[in-house]
Amino acid sequence: MRVRELRERLGIAAFDPTAPGEEMISVDETARRLKICVGSVLRLIDGGVLPATQLMHSAPWKVPVAALDSEAVQIGIRGIIDRRPRNFAVLQDEKTLKLPGF
Repeated sequence: MRVRELRERLGIAAFDPTAPGEEMISVDETARRLKICVGSVLRLIDGGVLPATQLMHSAPWKVPVAALDSEAVQIGIRGIIDRRPRNFAVLQDEKTLKLPGF
């Protein structure tokens, strides 16, 4: 009952599993697919390069899968990768905790 009342007050439509819609993924999955960090994905969203939506403030961002292949997003990713230091792989290995016997 409370959920229904909250949906009515905020104007959120009831979930319809039969409604067609584009495939959406989380920010974490977006970062994994684009091979960049979550912070970089959020910067792309804040900059308007990567389209994403939230149901309400503080809700998780949802990114359309089709947007990942757009030219603007690819340019944004290249910019992020170009800012990385040349020895990026070595630096990532140094950040990894190496425990003897594991």
